[in-house]
Amino acid sequence: MPTGKVKFFDEEKGFGFIASDDGSEVFLHVSALPAGTSSIKPGSRVEFGIVDGKRGAQALSLRILDAPVSLAKMGRKPADEMAVIAEDLIRLLDTLGSSLKRGKYPESSHGKKIATLLRKLADELDA
Repeated sequence: MPTGKVKFFDEEKGFGFIASDDGSEVFLHVSALPAGTSSIKPGSRVEFGIVDGKRGAQALSLRILDAPVSLAKMGRKPADEMAVIAEDLIRLLDTLGSSLKRGKYPESSHGKKIATLLRKLADELDA
């Protein structure tokens, strides 16, 4: 059976896509999820059967091999700590915005640090 990772899944619409290990993209409908499951997290490793649907490959009888670790289960930072981090990041972005308005991009190393901070904050909030 083919394997891959869930690229995204929209619980409201009931579908998503799997990035197959062979490089193809496979449609995933909620009906292919294991019994009692109505959603799946992006990044979950899965094994699935494939059938050719009207619009291409579609996953059937999906089995979850490995779900990504939830940041919420790992323990989130307290809200007051997150507030301080967010406020510091806002000040940093304000400075960046002023420089960009003057036509000056940050140095590469500084830009990478800002991007890393933004990703960390987003991951923490997405938990």
